[in-house]
Amino acid sequence: MKITHKDLKKGILKAHIQNLGDLWYLSHIIDVGDFISGKTQRKIKMAGEGDRSSKVHVKWVFLKIQAEKIEFHKYSDKLRVSGKVVEGPEDVPRGSYHTLTLEPTVNVTIQKQRWLKFQLDKLNDAVKVKEANIMICLLDRENAIFAELKNYGFEVLSELKGNVQSKNSPEVVKSSFYQEIIKTIKNYDAKNNYTKVIIASPAFWKEYLVKALENEEVKKKTLLSACNSIDVDGINEVLKRPEIMTALAEDRVVKEMNAVEKLLTEIRKEGTSVYGFKETSHAITIGAVKTLLVTDLFLHDSRENGTYHKVDKMLKTVDEMKGKITVISYEHDGGQKLAGLGGIGALLRYKL
Repeated sequence: MKITHKDLKKGILKAHIQNLGDLWYLSHIIDVGDFISGKTQRKIKMAGEGDRSSKVHVKWVFLKIQAEKIEFHKYSDKLRVSGKVVEGPEDVPRGSYHTLTLEPTVNVTIQKQRWLKFQLDKLNDAVKVKEANIMICLLDRENAIFAELKNYGFEVLSELKGNVQSKNSPEVVKSSFYQEIIKTIKNYDAKNNYTKVIIASPAFWKEYLVKALENEEVKKKTLLSACNSIDVDGINEVLKRPEIMTALAEDRVVKEMNAVEKLLTEIRKEGTSVYGFKETSHAITIGAVKTLLVTDLFLHDSRENGTYHKVDKMLKTVDEMKGKITVISYEHDGGQKLAGLGGIGALLRYKL
């Protein structure tokens, strides 16, 4: 994301959206009640002649709306913000509803009454952090799965299943199925030029694959790891392994998973932690929260069920008390574990 103008005294910020990861960040920065401005297509009814019905004309206009609903659709690469029109051309009625569609290459203006620290931190992350560019390949003697690490989690690219007899030796597997895996890795890397390629497997399969990998450019950025299954659970397992966490320490997904694991550790030893809406809300009220963890799904659901005003008050209280707020993506294992605890929890300054 590129910030093109910032005047926090007036609560105004203008940004140029560059990738899908920027939309994920904006989905947590934009709140109900914010004023959002941008260029958009609007259907305008044109009066017809005589008895003929009115015609609908689509034209580009610059509108300012007050946000009432925020929807992020990662598979369509769009963030939709809906609300009432407060500024625009004369032929667009004030108070009518419109949806601004935000996507890569679009410019957007956000105006808030007050910017919270965690929102500005997220904005800085979006400016500094490039879209994650890491490939993950898990394999065994018969299966392979390929995924790409994203700023909000990971996305499965494809899967392969080898036609391998159970009595075949690793050498036979290497000469057929492994070459198909290597070809797939090379094709994805040629297209995306990954900064790292993680190859993981149970037992020794990864070593056989690397021996057969002749491309030195791919070899130089390859990291090896272990996993117990060749599926989504296996990908989550790899991302939590110490050697991978160390290598990817700058990536947001790994940081989020680390934060959730720290919360779970404190919960297990009955230490300085709380979880669930009621307990976390109480801890916030008495100023005990050091780090608040909340899933993006929790924020989305609170907007849908009309309880976001309560959540917003909690976020503002934590911010006022100099606590840290971390929004955890539901798209990875850490976010799903936190969702199992009610979608919200906190590390505390002291034990309650």
